[in-house]
Amino acid sequence: MASIMQEFTQSGGVRPFGVSLLVAGYDAKGPQLYQVDPSGAHWGWKAYAIGKNSVNASTFLEKRYSAEMEIEDAIHTAILTLKEGFEGAIDENNIEIGVVKEDQKFVRLSPAQIKDYLTEME
Repeated sequence: MASIMQEFTQSGGVRPFGVSLLVAGYDAKGPQLYQVDPSGAHWGWKAYAIGKNSVNASTFLEKRYSAEMEIEDAIHTAILTLKEGFEGAIDENNIEIGVVKEDQKFVRLSPAQIKDYLTEME
């Protein structure tokens, strides 16, 4: 993906990609998280945030991330991170949460599941 993005920055007459991406996956080494920016540069992270208030969110994640976290703790940490920089109230209709599991399947939590997590955290 980074190679394709970088290639487009070198070609005349094409519009370069205009967004950074966080790409998550799971391989033989375990969970992987990469940031890819429009120039094609890429970085590997354990926990990271991009977008509005990303500096504060990334600092928040650095303080709370642990390699031994269980998935439930990781989801709670993600929600707390979102709450730190979110304008207005967070509810199950204005956030999405996805999880990449050990079987390498991506699962998007339903609004009802997100509501349960939010309720647990009140």
